[in-house]
Amino acid sequence: MFAKTIIHPTREPLGMKFSRSEIHRKTHALPALRFEDQQLTSFSGLVLFHELFDRLGLKKRLRRCFQHQEISTIFGHASIVLLLVVHMLLGYRELRHIRYYQDDPLVRRLLGLSRLPDVATISRNLRELDEKSVERLQQVMRTLVLERIELLALRRITLDFDGSVIGTGRYAEGAAVGFNRKKKGQRSYYPLFCTLAQTGQVLDVLHRSGNVHDSNGAQAFILHCIEQVRSVLPDVIIEVRMDSAFFSDSIVEALDQKGIEYTISVPFERFSALKGQIEKRRRWNRLDGQCDFFETRWKPKSWHYLHRFLFIRRLSKIQHKQPIQLDLFIPYEYGYEFKVVLTNKRLTAAKVVALHNGRGSQEGIFAELKSQNQMNYVPTRTWCGNRVYLLSAVLAHNLGRELQMITRSPSRLTQQKRPALWDFEQLDTLRRRIIQRAGRLIRPQGRLTLSMSANNSVKTELLHYLDVLDQAA
Repeated sequence: MFAKTIIHPTREPLGMKFSRSEIHRKTHALPALRFEDQQLTSFSGLVLFHELFDRLGLKKRLRRCFQHQEISTIFGHASIVLLLVVHMLLGYRELRHIRYYQDDPLVRRLLGLSRLPDVATISRNLRELDEKSVERLQQVMRTLVLERIELLALRRITLDFDGSVIGTGRYAEGAAVGFNRKKKGQRSYYPLFCTLAQTGQVLDVLHRSGNVHDSNGAQAFILHCIEQVRSVLPDVIIEVRMDSAFFSDSIVEALDQKGIEYTISVPFERFSALKGQIEKRRRWNRLDGQCDFFETRWKPKSWHYLHRFLFIRRLSKIQHKQPIQLDLFIPYEYGYEFKVVLTNKRLTAAKVVALHNGRGSQEGIFAELKSQNQMNYVPTRTWCGNRVYLLSAVLAHNLGRELQMITRSPSRLTQQKRPALWDFEQLDTLRRRIIQRAGRLIRPQGRLTLSMSANNSVKTELLHYLDVLDQAA
């Protein structure tokens, strides 16, 4: 815990004007470089996460995950995982990048270490992890999210399920060649994610090889996530949104038996009867300015019960495949794009379509996890080690959201598309504004103090975060 000593800088009088000579200066010589150990840090904003980790008891939770494996390790698996989380928060990608901040005193103080492990030590620790450790770490990640929604006491929870490809680029245990839109033929993993729309956090992850279908192991995973939510909020209304890969009789029947509301995209290629219904339809109802719809009670032949199906068509321009000509007045031909949504909700068609379209926010979470939390990096050749790295990236993302939820009030109520209740800033924005701030650890009169530059914007925001965290403790 750091003492918050506030030293106000001298301020210039408001409205005071300066001459040109007082503003500009000439520079004739470059400064000489000298490297010294002066307890300098490049990440002063880590004091916020130090406070957050203490409030959540994160270090103790991580130690319990690896109690059965701490006999022969010097640093401890818990310290290694916490280092990986901090590694993601700082914005670094590969394990070898640790050497660029291994002498940072604030990082070492946050981790409770006198020195940081080298890359070989981290790789060895990841290789030694077993299935039990991974399951316990995954439970810690789930518990932190469940504690948050329990505090919010929401009446409605929206769960989105989808997979995301993580290319390995080399051999790794459990990786396989599967569908990869960007790099065909690359070995990859294909984990299935459950994200919470209201908080923008990842509730759980099902790690899988890259050659499996989206629905592989999905039903048990979906039901497990639902049971986890109901364990803390028994009376909450749960909504589930999924794409066409999860369209199956067994999943729909299981959701109906659990009393779960859902919207699921329907694959045209598996049911030719849907094409016939659209072609025979003559009267469509207006949904909005560009979309029309009709709905019917229908079921595939192998299913047992009729369900509500919404047929939507959208007016759109037909793409021209021929070479582009230098003509500013090429006429466009308009056609329709079609989609079908299965749902058991009793809302109007417009609200159901808006709700289902809102699942696109999950793609934004995947993009942030890959571009700013390094989720698409595969550090080791072991199955459990890569799973721990993935969970560390997800945990860093969830902690960034948790920090903002603790220190801010919700910016909106529940809306049709179920956007997050907060206007979250991405982790990269937090890095530039707060985390990556230069500072120096000093001890005036024996009291540990973090000295930073007198930037009023940084000072105001940093003290706001610390004050709210203190009050919430």
